[in-house]
Amino acid sequence: MTAFTIYYLVMGVASPFIGRVIDQYGAKTVISTGAFIAGLGFASSSLVSSLWHLYASYAIIGVAMAAVGVIPSSTIVSNWFKKRRGTAIGIMSIGIGTGGFAMAPLVGGYLIPNFGWRVSYLVLATLTWVLVIPLALLVIRTKPADVGLYPDGRQTPATVTDIEGLPSTTKGITLHGALTTPAFWLIAISFLTGLFSQVGVVLHQVPYLEDIGFPIAMASGALGIVGLMSAIGKFSFGYLCDRIPAKYAWAIGLGFQMISIIILINTTPASPLTTIWLYAIVIGLAAGSWLPTVSVLVSTNFGLAAYGAIFGTVILFMNIGVAIGPLMAGYMYDTMGTYHWAFIIFLILNVVATATTLAIRRPKALLSYENK
Repeated sequence: MTAFTIYYLVMGVASPFIGRVIDQYGAKTVISTGAFIAGLGFASSSLVSSLWHLYASYAIIGVAMAAVGVIPSSTIVSNWFKKRRGTAIGIMSIGIGTGGFAMAPLVGGYLIPNFGWRVSYLVLATLTWVLVIPLALLVIRTKPADVGLYPDGRQTPATVTDIEGLPSTTKGITLHGALTTPAFWLIAISFLTGLFSQVGVVLHQVPYLEDIGFPIAMASGALGIVGLMSAIGKFSFGYLCDRIPAKYAWAIGLGFQMISIIILINTTPASPLTTIWLYAIVIGLAAGSWLPTVSVLVSTNFGLAAYGAIFGTVILFMNIGVAIGPLMAGYMYDTMGTYHWAFIIFLILNVVATATTLAIRRPKALLSYENK
């Protein structure tokens, strides 16, 4: 868990820098470079013989994944889509869960049992170099203007604002400007507390159910539905962001999180298995809500001129929650012998996240750009 905490913290710290580089040089260069570094991190992991080496390898992978993951992906999609941006981001984000769903059986079920973990890390390095780098160099175009198009694939501008570049790529709030707005800090606090709670619950759900008397095979099997429901949630919340303000969509996702925690707290050994399935469905939908909503919140509140840098900085705050939430729950269990009070804290933090997201107001600076 310490290695994963280092991974998430390093990825978070690197995210604002990665976002700024994307804004200046485009996603193609960043993704291909990140994939090369990720391969080095996996290859280094195959040679681990001491704890510090493991931590260093995961730090390298953390930097690389900031350059390969959600920051460049959401930047590309936000630039290319305007009318149905939320739906497009939802479809894109399904790839995160699908990748894990496809790779987990390959690595855990075949490579490690048959060849060992060192060879498995080398295979991951090779796959990253062979697949991701060529795709990034040959396919990725950060903005539609790179191929003479406008957002949504149009060959001609639909409105005057398209000609002026709003909200495509040239107008919007800078990172420094965003940091001076209440909207940015409300978004940052909401996703820090929301993901602190979400990941803290998800990473301790099976130990908790096992601790209160459920067989681990039963708990793990039922909770396998979380990944599937997360993919459905990503698409659904992306679709929802095209129809209602993203802050309300995120509030709904936080509502699902609160319901799932309440179900989990009230689950006992006498509870039927359907209770665990209900929990898995609700928390899965909640887990799919964060990426589409945070991406649309950033683009609609700050524009796209410095989207990468602003989005990356929000990811920094979010990853602090992701890194610390599970550790706090584990520490509280070790000292108290129960997860109950950790889950109560998660529930309270969801209330904080909901209140802050509902308080978001579009910055006047962006409104002034749109009125020009």
